[in-house]
Amino acid sequence: MNRELKILSLLAQFKELGIDKQIDYDKFYLYSIITHSTAIEGSTVTEVENQLLFDEGISAKGRSMAEQLMNLDLKAAYEQSIVFAKNHSDISINMLKQLSSIVLKNTGTTYQTALGEFSSANGDLRLLNVTAGTGGRSYMNYSKVPIRLAELCESINQRRKALIKEDIIECYKLSFDAHFQLVTIHPWADGNGRMSRLLMNQLQLEFGIIPTNINKNHKAEYIESLIATRENDDIELFRNFMFDEHIRNLEQMIHNYQSSIDDDIKVDKDVRVNVHQNVRVKPTSRENRIIELMAENENITVHQLANALNVNERTIRRDITNLKERGVLTRIGADKNGIWKITGRQN
Repeated sequence: MNRELKILSLLAQFKELGIDKQIDYDKFYLYSIITHSTAIEGSTVTEVENQLLFDEGISAKGRSMAEQLMNLDLKAAYEQSIVFAKNHSDISINMLKQLSSIVLKNTGTTYQTALGEFSSANGDLRLLNVTAGTGGRSYMNYSKVPIRLAELCESINQRRKALIKEDIIECYKLSFDAHFQLVTIHPWADGNGRMSRLLMNQLQLEFGIIPTNINKNHKAEYIESLIATRENDDIELFRNFMFDEHIRNLEQMIHNYQSSIDDDIKVDKDVRVNVHQNVRVKPTSRENRIIELMAENENITVHQLANALNVNERTIRRDITNLKERGVLTRIGADKNGIWKITGRQN
């Protein structure tokens, strides 16, 4: 089965299972996209830490303020981007500059050049030349950026309006192409990677298709695909990587969902068999994950656990009850202000 047929098959399975209809799916899938996008740029903030940061304003222990601001700024940029997507707004230089100013709001820099001053925090286009790392390839001359960016916006808008919404594959190709072309133009002194992924996701959200999330663990492959596409002048190389990445993510989400359902069935059976017996029960994969998350954050809430594991709160509360009854877990203090304590592990 080729990539395009595989994508369509997985999307059909995803829809049939109703994964996107779960409570808070959109919000927490967005949090994952943000976490992986900033991680590609060096952030070490985890998805659970971002949940606490975004929803409760709780700073991540051991993470720099710059990392946390990077994630908060990107979240704000995505929120504005979603508004543009819902309104079917044309892509323009002003729109991109506005989004870039949000992405770099708290971490941008003011630059002094022979041509004058510009600020990445204001979304200003660069007035200097840049290269990709030490000894890396130079991006186009800054003087060419405005006209190339205008051409890109025009091209995207023409393709947007010509596309048939039901042609999912062409929608993805447009978003992947826009991603590659924007990062190749490299309009800003900083934040180009985040902006390119943001533009890609905005187009995907506009067409109502599942946004692509580039996993931080595939950063090397991602960068290699960008380089190979430029060197060979072959957009199919980048498209193929992006389709493969999307396939991996869809397969993982479907696997996680089905494992969750299987765990629910297994837990129900175990409870019926062992509720009146002093039997050591092997924890399910989800119970083990709950233990791991509690070990990382003793203050984590049932709501956060449910979102992190993509299940409802009733399921999490049942798992916690089972862990408590088996002596694996205890709660110290009140529900609101208490902490979790791992008292034992069963294998």
